[in-house]
Amino acid sequence: MSDFNVLAIDCSDPDAGARFVTSLHDTGFAILKNHPVDPDEISRMYDAWQQFFATDAKHDFAARRGDMHGYYGFKSENAKDSQHKDLKEFYHVYQDTPVPSEVEVHTRIFHAKMMQIGRLLLGWLDDNTPEDVKQNFSQPLTGMVEDSTQNLLRVLHYPPVGDDAGPGEMRAAAHEDINLITLLVTGSEPGLQARDKQGNWHDVPCQTGYITVNAGDMLARASHGYYPSTTHQVINPPDSANRSRYSMPLFVHPRPDVKLDKDLTAGEYLAQRLKEIGLT
Repeated sequence: MSDFNVLAIDCSDPDAGARFVTSLHDTGFAILKNHPVDPDEISRMYDAWQQFFATDAKHDFAARRGDMHGYYGFKSENAKDSQHKDLKEFYHVYQDTPVPSEVEVHTRIFHAKMMQIGRLLLGWLDDNTPEDVKQNFSQPLTGMVEDSTQNLLRVLHYPPVGDDAGPGEMRAAAHEDINLITLLVTGSEPGLQARDKQGNWHDVPCQTGYITVNAGDMLARASHGYYPSTTHQVINPPDSANRSRYSMPLFVHPRPDVKLDKDLTAGEYLAQRLKEIGLT
């Protein structure tokens, strides 16, 4: 990624944890390979959810305001401070919330495996974060997510961009994530970009078998900026590749009572941010 030095880390390497922390500190991003999620599992997830989004039955699972789980229709969400709704639809899955029966088995397995990796990464952060930074944490990061029911799997569908898309409308406008860390298996199509400290955009590699990890606002706040919550976006495709794109980020969230700093809990911060992006 040019001078945006995101490290590709083999999860089996003895120094994987230290390299992960270095990459997350330097860029807000890291890439994992040789991880426990099998490519066939990822393919089964994409296939199953593609069928779900292709039917009108998806509207039967529409999220009720205040529940935060279920189906969100096209143009439900905007990036913070954006004047336009994103060109996407999505489904929110938590550990204990219902999902359509035809995708349930694959989805529960996938969610659990991604959370297993998420806890491993938080452990790497606990073990390798400098002591003067770690003293800002109200508790170890692994403790922040213990018994959390807020860990969100978001299954996204970006339809082909229509001729009626207005100026400035895009699949996902520039934004930062809310949570501690985000784990993203490679999307079905390219389009994800991250912005470096100089304001330049870089394509995030779209290679089968990768998991892209980025720091969210909660980790940035808890670490006093040591781990930056790097701005990223999903750009519209060229006409020659204007087809659906699917993506499945897992957002690792602390319990609502966890203090991010002395003035703010995770629950308070989440409520504030959900209002800003139009979901409450």
